[in-house]
Formats: sequence, C-alpha cells, structure tokens
Amino acid sequence: MQRKHILGLAIAVAAIASMTAYAQRGLFTRDDAIRGVSADVQNYSGLQRTRGKVARLPAAASAPITAKLAPPIYPVTEAEVYDVDSFGRNVRWLGIASAFINVQSGCPKPTSPDEYCQELNPAVGASTSFAFNDAARIVLPKYASNSILCYWFSPVLSYTWQNPTASRVIGRLSYNPTLTIENPVLADPSLIDPTTGAPFGGQLMTSMTSSERFQESLEPGVTLMERTRDSTVCMAGFISHKSLIQNYGLTPSQADDFFASPTTVRLNVTGSVQYVSTASFVFGLRVMGD
Repeated sequence: MQRKHILGLAIAVAAIASMTAYAQRGLFTRDDAIRGVSADVQNYSGLQRTRGKVARLPAAASAPITAKLAPPIYPVTEAEVYDVDSFGRNVRWLGIASAFINVQSGCPKPTSPDEYCQELNPAVGASTSFAFNDAARIVLPKYASNSILCYWFSPVLSYTWQNPTASRVIGRLSYNPTLTIENPVLADPSLIDPTTGAPFGGQLMTSMTSSERFQESLEPGVTLMERTRDSTVCMAGFISHKSLIQNYGLTPSQADDFFASPTTVRLNVTGSVQYVSTASFVFGLRVMGD
C-alpha cells in the first residue's frame, strides 16, 4: 500500500519548516528540459511558429482521421491559444502517486513498495549516483482524457551537506525525473521511436521540465541541514494528441486510439549527490487530463 497520506503530511510540514541556508541553484537550460523528445515544451520538433502562423512538417504517415477526438469547444486557432484540443475543457483529476527515496549509509530494508534507498559511496569527496525506474506509477483506464495528460510534480527534499576535509569544497545535489508511458497503441511494430530508432515496444519515455541542481560552498568541517519544497506543473503536457503526431510520428487515427486505450504512467528518477551525508526525497506525482 502506497503511503500517499504521508505525502500530504510531508508537504504540509515542509511548507512551514525554516531552512538554515539556501542551496545555490545551477542554471536550468533547454537541454536539461529536453533530452531526446519531450512533449512538455511547446516548440515541438516539426512545428515552428513564424509571424503568428503555424508551419507543420508532414506526418510520418497518413491515415483517415477518426471521430474519437472531441471537436474544439470554441472557435480558436493555434496561433491564438496553441492548444486548441483542450481549450475550454474542464480539468480531470486522474490520480496521485508518490516515491520515497533515501541516499545514506546503511540502507534499511524497505517497509513499503514505494520506498527506495541508495548506499552512499564511502570515499571522501566521491559522488554517489542513484537511478530508480518505476518508482511510482498511475494506471489510467481507456478514455481517461480527451487529448492531453498533464502533471503536477511536487518534490520535498531534506539533505545534509557535510565537508569532512580541511579545505573548502563545493557540495552538489541534483535529480532528474522522467516518465515512461505505456499504451497498447505503441505496441505496433511499424511505429518507430525517434529517440531510439527502434520500435516503441509498447512504451515511450518523455522528460519533464522538473530537473533541479543545487550547489553549496562548504568551509572545512561544516555541516548544514536544509529542507526545501517546491512544485512544477506541465506546460504543453507530458503527452498530448498533438505531440503524438508531431513528436512521435503517429497518425491522427493512431493518436485517437492512444487516448481511447488504457495508459500506465511510471515515474523514473535519477540523480547524484556529493559532499552530502544523507538525503531524503519525497516525490509526489499527480496526473490531470481534459
């Protein structure tokens, strides 16, 4: 049983917790947001804005458009609002999941399926990397959304910087979440994943604009405890009817079938720490549709 009720408590506590110091964040670049193909950033590959007009590249294949995608509610254009398919529609709440990740020495045995731990590298000054796939998941029934799947991503971070050396050092902490999306439409062997050049095999991976980097200058012998909590929300959606066509080469009919089929969303988290003696991450994922 996932500890989703604990996530709410952790967020509430973090919201009122005082921080002893703030981490210095590194610059966030477009390359951090988009690794390969991402639906979350508006300017898709294959679609460029020029003087208020939208220029499309041809789809990888053509097929008759089915009537599964609901018609627009209002007479708006892409040049006006960009996201015509979901414009004016009500938000659908489609579930929440959470993952609890610790980086420490002496990892305990997990007490629930959503607990994970990475053993710290014992070498002084060494970096410790972690990677947990399918750390949390949400299973959606068919027709859960009309044209878009969106996220709220809410990390609660607690960590301790520590410099056991006789020199000033730079402590580093970073994490990068991605989503694996499983859908039976992607099992078609004729559909090729542009990020791998191979068939999708029933799933695709998309990045999120939610990566973070922290740095802290640490004097010799210093120990600093910090806690922070923030949230990010999707922009163009982590997957949409439009991105399936423009980014991933599906036909309009296949994109319709995608949203008419059940979908599983899995959260993956990678990252690293350096000059951190312990770190605890709570990652909350909420999915919405239209």
